[in-house]
Amino acid sequence: MKHIISVLVENKFGVLARVAGLFSARGFNIKSLSVGETIDPTVSRMTIISAGDDQIIEQVIKQLRRLVDVIKVTDLTGEDYVDREMVLIKVNAEPKVRSELMQIIDIFRTKIIDVAPRSFIVEATGDNDKINALIDLLRPFGIKEIARTGCVAMSRGSKSKK
Repeated sequence: MKHIISVLVENKFGVLARVAGLFSARGFNIKSLSVGETIDPTVSRMTIISAGDDQIIEQVIKQLRRLVDVIKVTDLTGEDYVDREMVLIKVNAEPKVRSELMQIIDIFRTKIIDVAPRSFIVEATGDNDKINALIDLLRPFGIKEIARTGCVAMSRGSKSKK
């Protein structure tokens, strides 16, 4: 089962390596990892997507909480949360298929951020299902490159984690 884990950490050199090392040393797979500074520049938020049964994820969370630079660990999977991912997709855009491509891009409320004689770069933001659906529809046109940010997530409501 997929779990989304939000981790607040000290914004220091080497913290990311220690967290990633914890996963690798114990054989836990990271499907996605994104890190960014919070409103407090001394604190960063990591959003980690990992797969495993509840017992494995509980073990991961306990191990994370033991790391010195970790401030708070939350498994968002059982909570009400919002998640998003951004993707850049370079897709073949021969003149004869451009209008069809633009219809797909409009339907997904994405935008073209670069136009070349034979390709577009499309920027999309959304949850994992939306991003995967867009990629599936663009694939027949010929995707040249993809760059994905990984998931960022936050619990809903007025509770503030920092």
